[in-house]
Amino acid sequence: MVTGISLAQGGLLSNLIVYLIQEFNIESITAAKIFNVVNGCLSIIPLAGAIIADSYMGCYSVIWISSLISSLGMLLLSLTAVFSKLRPPHCENGSNLCRRPSEAQLAVLYVSLALASLGMAGARFTIGPLGAYQFDKPKHQGIFFNWFIFVMYISTAVCSTLIVYVQDNVSWAWGFGICFAMNIIGLVLFLAGSGFYRHLKPQGSPFASLGRVIVAAIKKRNMLLSLKSEDYCQDLQNNAFATPTKFFRFLNRAALKAEGDAEQDGSIGKPWRLCTVREVEDFKCLIKMLPLWSSALLVSVPLVIQLSMVILQALTMDRHLGAHFKIPAGTMPVFIFIATCTTIFLLDRFLFPMWDNLTHRPITPLQRVGIGHVLDVLSMAVIALIEAKRLNIVRRNNLQDQDNAVIPMSVFWLVPSLALAGIGEAFHFPGHIAFYYQEFPASLKNTSTAVVALSIGIGFYMGNGLIDIVQKTTEWLPDNINRGKLDNVYWLVTILGGINFCYFLVCASKYKYQNDEKKVINDSVDEE
Repeated sequence: MVTGISLAQGGLLSNLIVYLIQEFNIESITAAKIFNVVNGCLSIIPLAGAIIADSYMGCYSVIWISSLISSLGMLLLSLTAVFSKLRPPHCENGSNLCRRPSEAQLAVLYVSLALASLGMAGARFTIGPLGAYQFDKPKHQGIFFNWFIFVMYISTAVCSTLIVYVQDNVSWAWGFGICFAMNIIGLVLFLAGSGFYRHLKPQGSPFASLGRVIVAAIKKRNMLLSLKSEDYCQDLQNNAFATPTKFFRFLNRAALKAEGDAEQDGSIGKPWRLCTVREVEDFKCLIKMLPLWSSALLVSVPLVIQLSMVILQALTMDRHLGAHFKIPAGTMPVFIFIATCTTIFLLDRFLFPMWDNLTHRPITPLQRVGIGHVLDVLSMAVIALIEAKRLNIVRRNNLQDQDNAVIPMSVFWLVPSLALAGIGEAFHFPGHIAFYYQEFPASLKNTSTAVVALSIGIGFYMGNGLIDIVQKTTEWLPDNINRGKLDNVYWLVTILGGINFCYFLVCASKYKYQNDEKKVINDSVDEE
C-alpha cells in the first residue's frame, strides 16, 4: 500500500512544475508556488485524517477511503493530459504569444490536484501508525518507521526517474496513467491483507478530553491544590492511576475533585468540571512537545526551497548524459531520495548497531533530529555556493538577458547539495516520527505521525511566504532566474536554519522523555 500511494504521489509531484510550465503555460515562479501549495496540502491534510482515525473511523477505513479519493484525482489529472481541450494551446516557454489557461481549464486542474492531494494525504501517513501498532516494543516500532520511510523514498525515486522519463519522452497521459494504476494496485493489495491486521478501535474524540482539561481548570481556578493523590480523579475504568506532576500545576485543578463532580460509584458526573489525572497529564505532554514541534517548521523550509528551485536551476543547465540522453529536470530530486534510502539502510543495518555496541545506549530520536538539522543547513550552504558559480557562468557568457537560457554547466553540480539534504532527511524525518509516536499519549497515536506531516506542510507554506517576501522586497527572484540572485535566497535560508538549530538545541536540552529510557535500553539488550 505504501508503495502504491508513494508511486502515485511521486508521479504527481516529481514533474508537476514542468507540466504546469510546458502544458499549462504557467510562469516558472508561479508554478513553483503551486507545487509548494500541493506539497503543503499533502502534509497538512494528514492531521485531519489522523483525527478522524483516532476519533471515529480507525486507520483502516481512513486509508481505503482516502485511496479511492486519490485514485479519482489521478484519473482526472490524466484526463487533462489526454484531452487537449482541458489545456491551453501549446507554446514555447517565455513566448509573448502564449495563451493562459481558461478559468474552466484551471478549475479542472485544481480539482484534480485537490482530490489527489486529499486522498494521498489521508492514506500515506495514516499507514504509519497502523503498521507500528502491529509491533509491541519501541525498538521494533522504530525499525518499522525506518523501513516505512525507506519504502516511501525508494518509490518516489522510481517516480523521479522512470515515470518522469515516460512523461517527458512518451506522453504525459501515460505517465499519469501509470500513477493512477499504481494507486489502484496499492489499494487492492491493502484490502487483500485485511484479515491479518491488528486493528486499534477508535474510542471517541481525544481532543474533546483535552478541551475539557482547559475548561475544568478555568472553572476551578480559585480552588486550592491538594498534596494528597486521593483528592484527584483517577481513570478507574482503565485502571490508570497517575500522580499529578508539578509542570503547569494550575492544570491539576481540572482533576481536583469537588462536591457534586462525581457520582456515587466514583464515575465522573460533570465531565466539563472534572477530568482524570491521566487526561491532565496527556494535555501537559502535548504542551511539553510544542517547542520542539515548532523547531521542526524551519527544518522543512530548506527542503521546500530546494525541491522547487532546483528544478528551475536544472532547466537552465546542461542535462546531457552522454551524446543522446538528456536528464529530465524533474528527475533531479531523485538524488535526495537515493541518499535518504541509502543512509537509512546503512544506519539501520550497520551504524546504529555499532553505536549500541560501543555506547550500550541507543541513539535517541532527538539526537537523530539534531544531526539532520546540521546536515540541512550544510546542504543549503553548498547549493548557495553552486548557484553563485552558475550565475558567474551566466554573466561570463552574457546569457542573463535571454529567458532561461541553457548555460554550459553540468546539472550534476547540484548533486552534492541534494545528497546532503537526503542524508539529513534520513536522520531527522524518521527521528521526528519515532519521537512523536513514542511520546504522544496512547489515545493520540495516529495524530502523532500526522503532526510531523503538519510541520512539513506548514514549512511548504512558509517557503511560499518566504518566496513572496523575497520577490516583493528584492530583485533576487525574477521569473528568469538567470537575471536573479537565487544564491542570496539560499544564503538567507542557511542563516535561518542555523538560528533554528540553536533554538532546537535549547528545546531539546530542556525536554525530558515521558517514557523511561531504561525500558528501551533493556528491550534492546533482551533482543541481543
